[in-house]
Amino acid sequence: QVNLVESGGGLVQAGDSLRLSCTTSGRTFSGYAMGWFRQAPGKEREFVAALTWNGDNTNYAVSVKGRFIISRDNTKNTMYLQMNSLKPEDTAIYYCARYSSLYFNNDPSYWGQGTQVTVSS
Repeated sequence: QVNLVESGGGLVQAGDSLRLSCTTSGRTFSGYAMGWFRQAPGKEREFVAALTWNGDNTNYAVSVKGRFIISRDNTKNTMYLQMNSLKPEDTAIYYCARYSSLYFNNDPSYWGQGTQVTVSS
């Protein structure tokens, strides 16, 4: 069983920064690509960012590129999403996701419960 636990969400003002974390057990983390997705009210869930099992390759949605940074620490079984220059349109529930291979070339297989991020104008 794969349990993904997000943390770090909250209420911030536009222009602020926030860092999300996602943790899971060791045997289900280091050998897999990971990613972040988000779902805003009334919208479908969308891709935010992903990285390979070793963090060497990353991919970002156009809307967050240059503002968000995805990273991971396999020694801590933790993935991060550093969110800078936040905008009200970044308001959403952010989900951690784990892929079923070393690379993010398919759909994620496992999802966390999500953490709310609210950006006020």
